[in-house]
Amino acid sequence: MRNMEKEKIIDQIMDLLVKLSESDDEEKPAEKTEKKPAEMLTIKECCEFVHGVSEHSIRQFITQGKIKSIRTGEGKHGKILVNKDDLLAFFGT
Repeated sequence: MRNMEKEKIIDQIMDLLVKLSESDDEEKPAEKTEKKPAEMLTIKECCEFVHGVSEHSIRQFITQGKIKSIRTGEGKHGKILVNKDDLLAFFGT
């Protein structure tokens, strides 16, 4: 293969790479989504948010693993927090 042929091939490859990078740049803004921080609720707030459900029921759903939760702190002073989106998904609202 001569040098001229190699240079033509390299030029063609470079043109294709430029076109690919331009098409990737056009798609990126559509893919960007801002992730909002999770809103966490205490058990009491869950009951206020979902009317007709008692604190005992919320605690039972957490114990049964039906609603995901996290515990902050230790002992009786620790709070149980529930993600608002998970709570809504469980109750289907």
